[in-house]
Amino acid sequence: MEEWEADFGRTYVLGNDPLKHKLKNDIEQAWHEAKNWYNQQTKLTGAEFWHYIIELAKQYGWEYGGQLGGHLIGHFPHERLEPKNYGLYVHPENPNDMFLPDVDGNKREWILEIHFIDREKQIEGFFEQLLT
Repeated sequence: MEEWEADFGRTYVLGNDPLKHKLKNDIEQAWHEAKNWYNQQTKLTGAEFWHYIIELAKQYGWEYGGQLGGHLIGHFPHERLEPKNYGLYVHPENPNDMFLPDVDGNKREWILEIHFIDREKQIEGFFEQLLT
């Protein structure tokens, strides 16, 4: 199965710190909110989705902590996630429509990553799974 990729991430909290539990709950809720918003779109660039996610972090009271908001997956080696090839990422420099098919006409599959951070308190959390 070396040709396939699985990408799944969660944040867990040990202890009862209410701020850490809020962070954990916020990132999961924001992931679902972003997925619902994505599903209402018919055309959306990676850059537009990036900006939506950045604003979503602010609405929840956090800073976005990642350089990417997600990425394309596929049957490797046909498509590779390479540095500086922003068309494969939810990234501010991706002008491509996320709904366009791949070169073979297949629907593209995306991973959505939500990464919130509070730099002052030095805590962060992450929630990632298949978007499409």
